[in-house]
Amino acid sequence: MPLTQEQKKQYKSIGHHLKPVLTVADNGLTEGVLAELERALNDHELIKVKLNILDREQRLAHIAQLCKTGKADLVQVIGKMALIYRRNFDVNKQLSNVHRFK
Repeated sequence: MPLTQEQKKQYKSIGHHLKPVLTVADNGLTEGVLAELERALNDHELIKVKLNILDREQRLAHIAQLCKTGKADLVQVIGKMALIYRRNFDVNKQLSNVHRFK
């Protein structure tokens, strides 16, 4: 189910204070990056990803692939940063960025 505008607004305000937990560089979406994406989404639900890729179209393609692979929703893209959310029903409330910053 896609995120509502109200949810996106809330997640953007939370995401503003987050540091990137995942960095994608010239090597692209390797197995290690995808494994870390899965772990981060399971633990934190809302994550910030930094993409150190100069080409804008390639950056947007990587963001779309991250969302598709991680079964996550894109909240926001600003420059080389993307904010991604995937709901986790068995979340540890001490790790979840959504629950910690509400």
